[in-house]
This record gives sequence, structure tokens and C-alpha cells, in this order.
Amino acid sequence: MNVMRPIRSVDDLEQAGLIDAGEALSLEAVAARYAIALTPTMAKLIDRSDPADPIARQFVPDMVELVVTPEERADPIGDHAYSPVEGIVHRYPDRVLLKAVHVCPVYCRFCFRREMVGPQGLGTLDAAALDAAFAYIRDHREIWEVILTGGDPLVLSPRRLEEMLSALADIDHVKIVRFHTRVPVVDPLKIDEALIAALKASGKTVYVALHANHPRELTAEARAACARLVDAGVVLVSQSVLLKGVNDDPDVLAALMKAFVETRIKPYYLHHPDLAPGTSHFRLTIAEGQKIVAALRGRISGLCQPTYILDIPGGHGKADIGRNAVREIGEGCYSISDYRGGEHIYPPEG
Repeated sequence: MNVMRPIRSVDDLEQAGLIDAGEALSLEAVAARYAIALTPTMAKLIDRSDPADPIARQFVPDMVELVVTPEERADPIGDHAYSPVEGIVHRYPDRVLLKAVHVCPVYCRFCFRREMVGPQGLGTLDAAALDAAFAYIRDHREIWEVILTGGDPLVLSPRRLEEMLSALADIDHVKIVRFHTRVPVVDPLKIDEALIAALKASGKTVYVALHANHPRELTAEARAACARLVDAGVVLVSQSVLLKGVNDDPDVLAALMKAFVETRIKPYYLHHPDLAPGTSHFRLTIAEGQKIVAALRGRISGLCQPTYILDIPGGHGKADIGRNAVREIGEGCYSISDYRGGEHIYPPEG
């Protein structure tokens, strides 16, 4: 079915042939809690004849999202605890997140900020909040990198992006600006000359971390969008989430990482799924994830190897759980070392 406009409701899903009439009524309860959005690009990729389609699994809601397990939490990686002013998360000494917008072109069913994003979420920072955020960055000279995230910052117009990036231009101690986005994959035509010029408006070194989880997402159009960015001098790295039913297979994961490298994107992070509410059906155990990641070594080039990480619940930062940061201390229970040397039980007690 040819979908010509964004899908933003259960009715839209039914009209697009992505759910049947019998599912629609029950899924309204999911939609009332968590935002729905698919771009026409993503809707077109879904194989409607495959009930286990990995693209549909990422974006089409499921009743199991209403099942919340005891260890899940609204702020699974502890953003709020490290937010000194609205829109800023300062968890690590030399970098901050700038969450200027809390909307996305698509809403992932496993999103770790699902309680904060969407039409019912935290919205877009107003001028006063942005001024306060930039003042914080200006006053903290240890900040070397600013990471624009949200939400997806590339939903903003080139004009809005250029205004924000120009505000960073005069902050000398900021050297790197990074954008976390799905846009080159889910809405590739949005990556045009005007947007690319806006991304570079700060005069800083620009990185884009592209989120994709399955090799089918890297269509010819997506690869062309990435090429436009790379050819303009923007460095691309990848972010993926290890998801049950999407990419929890060494062959699929290898194909994804190879597709990144072929597109001139350096594989960066492979995230263990966070403890966001209603996402237990996506989560593997850490041991299962380690086994899949280990299967990549020797199978594909070193250029294609991501770092398998866990964001330790409570705001304790990222740990490389493909290596020595994790010890199994019981069945399904682990001790995780954070970057400061602290030890944390995972999953935490509910």
C-alpha cells in the first residue's frame, strides 16, 4: 500500500493496512499513553504479509506495551538527576545533552524517553529556556561537546537549527557539535542543502549519530542522504539498539554493521535496551547480547564492530558490557561497573 502522509493515529494505522479493525479499538489504550508516528518512508518498508516484520515491530504499537515490569522506570537512564537547567543533561564532565525538542518524525516502541516525547511530552524549549541552556554551556568551560538530541533535533526547520547553532559559534570552549537523529533514514529527502548548511552554522566540527536497527532501513534514498552529509564534511557514526525480534541475530546484525560502513558511517554504539516502561518484550538478557556481539568478532571486519553498552539505570553512565564491566552474580543478575569504578546491580530491584 502506498502511504503518502505521516501516520499519527490508530485510525491511520488501520487505513494503511498495518493493523486490522479488530486490533484498532484495543490499541487506542496504547496510543493514549505513548505517541504514534511513522513516516511514509518507513510505512512503505513494512512487509504487511510478515507478522514478524522487523520494521513494523519497531514502530507499530502492541498491547504488550501496557505491561510494565517492576524494574522499569519513566526515566531509565537518569536524565532528570543530571539536568541543572531545563533542556540540559550534564552527566559527563566534558559534554552535555541539549534537548531542544521532544518530538520525532517516528516514535520507536522501545524508546527510552517515551514518557517525555510526543505531542503529550515536554514540547520544544522556548526562547527563555534556550537562552538559559546556552548560558549554562557558556558558563561551564569544561564543556567540549554539545549533543543535540531530544526528540529528534532534525525535525526543526533549517532556520531554527541555524539560530541555535549560531548561538554556539561564539562559545570558544565548545569544539564538537553532535546530532542524534533518525531523519536520514526515516525522511531522507529532508537532508537537503539548507539543512546541511544549518548543521554547520556553528563553525564547529559536526558529527551526526544515525539511529538505525535493521539493514533494510538503509535504503538507496537513506544512503544518498548520508552521502550528502558526508560529502559536506559531516562525520557520521551509528547508534543501534539490540532488540529482540528485530536484530537479535548475528547475521542480521552483521549485515547492519556492514551497511553502515558501506555508507561511510562508523559503527559506534550498540545499546542494550533500556528499562523504559512497557518494553520488556524487546529486551534480551545481557548474556544473550554478549553471545550475539561475540559472534561478530572474526565474522566481519574490525571496521564494522560496535561497542556494546548499557546505560546503567539511575544516571550512572554507560558501561561497555561486551568486555570487563559486567559480572554475572546470579541467574539473570549482574554487577555492572560504571566509568567511576562504582558497582551497580542490574536489573535494579523493583
